[in-house]
Amino acid sequence: MTQTAIYPGTFDPITNGHTDLIQRASRLFDKVIVAIAAHSGKQPAFELQERIALAEQVLADMDKVEICGFDTLLVDFARQKRADVILRGLRAVSDFEYEFQLTGMNRKLAPQIETLFLMPAEQYTYISSSLVKEVGRLGGDVSGFVHEAVFRALRNKLAIK
Repeated sequence: MTQTAIYPGTFDPITNGHTDLIQRASRLFDKVIVAIAAHSGKQPAFELQERIALAEQVLADMDKVEICGFDTLLVDFARQKRADVILRGLRAVSDFEYEFQLTGMNRKLAPQIETLFLMPAEQYTYISSSLVKEVGRLGGDVSGFVHEAVFRALRNKLAIK
């Protein structure tokens, strides 16, 4: 039986922390679906198709990874993709309360789908897409936090140096 994990998020943009979690998950599961949310209540810097294209470039060498956009309830999308597990990343204790709420709701809506939390490597625990965009907008060097293709896209999108 194939074990499939779905890793949802806005990935606006995909960071080295995201990539680290995806690499870890691909060692644990037969298939990892990176599910990029079209509507998250956030105002993304990149359109959905841009976020998908960037993820495809960053994750191109990972055979077990599929990248999809979605605009439905996560558990419905997970069922559609026959995912057994929802993968979530925890960077710090501050992430836990929000993730705990999401997990409770998802468990109520789809009790057959488990949630698994993974922590990124220590060097990525402080990286978030929001911080990368903010530091980039303010002129900071974000090249160490994202793949080269993402850095180029950020430079063009945010007019950073």
